[in-house]
Formats: sequence, C-alpha cells, structure tokens
Amino acid sequence: MIALIGLGNPGTKHKNNRHNVGYLFIDQLLQDHDDVMREKKFDGELASFLIGKKKIYTFKSNDYMNECGKSIATFLNFFKIKSNLTYVIHDDLDITLGKIKIKLGGSSAGHNGLKSIDSKIGKNYNRIRIGINHPGNKEMVNKHVLSNFKKSELEVINELNIKMSENIKVLLDGEKSKFINNLIFKHSQ
Repeated sequence: MIALIGLGNPGTKHKNNRHNVGYLFIDQLLQDHDDVMREKKFDGELASFLIGKKKIYTFKSNDYMNECGKSIATFLNFFKIKSNLTYVIHDDLDITLGKIKIKLGGSSAGHNGLKSIDSKIGKNYNRIRIGINHPGNKEMVNKHVLSNFKKSELEVINELNIKMSENIKVLLDGEKSKFINNLIFKHSQ
C-alpha cells in the first residue's frame, strides 16, 4: 500500500491558492484513473485505486494546513502504511514555479502543514515539493501562499500535474530521477 497525501486548505475559496498545490495534484490524479473508490473518512477525503498491482490511497485532510497532521496520522495508522511508502505533496517557496524536488525526510522549512505532520508521525516520509516561487520578501510569505495563482501560473501547475499523474507509476516504482526527467514540458524550460 502506498499513500499519496495532498496538502491544502479546505473550501472553495482556497481551491486555487498556491498553498493548495497538493490538493490540485490529487484532484488531477483521481480524474486520470478509473475505478476510483471515494469516501469521506478520517476527517478528510479518501480515495483508492490500483496502479498495476499496487494499492494506492490518496488523502486530502479537511483540516486547515496548520492542523492537518492529526487526520493524516489517523489515516496512515488505520491502514498501517509505512512512512517510506508515504508521499506528501506540498508547495515550496524556495523552488521555481513548475519545478519539483523529491526528498525523504528533512526539516519542515517553516511549512506549517509539514510541521503538523512531523509532530504526529515524525519526519521520515517522502516529500514531493512543488515550486510556487518566493514573493521576494519574508513579510509577504503568508499572503503569497494564501493567494490564488495567476492564470498563467495555474496553467503551468495544471500542466505539471498532468505530467506528474501520467508518470506517477515511475515514481512509485522507485525511479525518482526518471520521474523528474519525465516532467519536462514547454513551461518548465
């Protein structure tokens, strides 16, 4: 079993916020797969399907970012999903828009969603970090992450999410470098 957890804030007013890139990716992934079972459980939105013979669970907490760790821990503990098979998809200010980096463990780098998760399950899980650009000024960070993508930025994110969804099996087969190389598209060059 593999867990793909998208971070974001619930509600339609936050749908296209920069902080919600994790939710946006999960939405794309579920749209692209057949035979998806969906349910509301563990204070969030749970879905499951198969990729090859691998059982995939996706989860979007209905808690706000700062408190998402509790529902995420409940979900992971219920299914006994190991941390090395857990992927958290989230925004990263220090990466250029439309680029991604993947790492196992590490610090939260001030990301409140990661802080919440770290406090409940530890730090030893995979992070798929999606670039949203830095506003250039530390005082503007909160406003930046909670503001909507511009139309042109959202096009880049949507294209990235489509590419990530098309290539997710490569990542889950353990080929991180190949996965990242497969994400090159016209906006990311």
